[in-house]
Amino acid sequence: MGGAPTGTAVWRLRSRGCWDDAAALLDALARSEPPAALLRAELLVERCMFTSEGWGQAEEALRAAESLSLDDEERGAAACERGYLAYAATLLRVRDRADEARAALGRAAALLAPDSPGRPLLDFRRGLMAQHISGNPQAAEAAYRRAHNAALAGGDALLGSYTWRHLAALALDAGEVSEARHGFAESLRMREETGFLIGIAPALVALADAMPEPEAGRLMAEAGRLYRLLGGVPRWLADRLPRTP
Repeated sequence: MGGAPTGTAVWRLRSRGCWDDAAALLDALARSEPPAALLRAELLVERCMFTSEGWGQAEEALRAAESLSLDDEERGAAACERGYLAYAATLLRVRDRADEARAALGRAAALLAPDSPGRPLLDFRRGLMAQHISGNPQAAEAAYRRAHNAALAGGDALLGSYTWRHLAALALDAGEVSEARHGFAESLRMREETGFLIGIAPALVALADAMPEPEAGRLMAEAGRLYRLLGGVPRWLADRLPRTP
């Protein structure tokens, strides 16, 4: 799909929150190649989650990908993205699309084989639905754990950084502070090692929640610096960060 140079350039732009520029690199390929079309849609869906903007463009990118001749694996990946987009709209209170999210993720589960490379991400997103929409932390933990084990076994550091953070958050809620600190620290380490710059501030804030002062304050200050450096992304972090004069 475009070769290593294109893939590297897309990742560098994505990791810095330049989703439009990353998607533009895929425009030509996305007209005829399903992997490129799906990746382009994924980028624009991710932008919605981080900025709460661009919903129409993400929908258009998904429809364009779905209009291509897709196999079951690709159709499952598209359904997974559609479910995540609907989840994001619900979580960020743009519009209640919880039923659509459940239906799309269920469709993805029916299409993706048990050993599909797309299964770990689907499990993680079903965990998000269970925790944040359905209010079922037990089901969320089981889904996160499946995704976590598969991500670590498969060397998917980005997904692993997400599963570490969400499992750690559940541990913190349960009063398991030491376990939570370990998970948050691992999430931060993975994001730093992969260069996922836009994900570092949330990881710092999460770790700060499990740390005593003055370390918590230092972590929050660093998160605020990165947040401002990246132009206020992710938007949903604004209320957690210290105000600057």
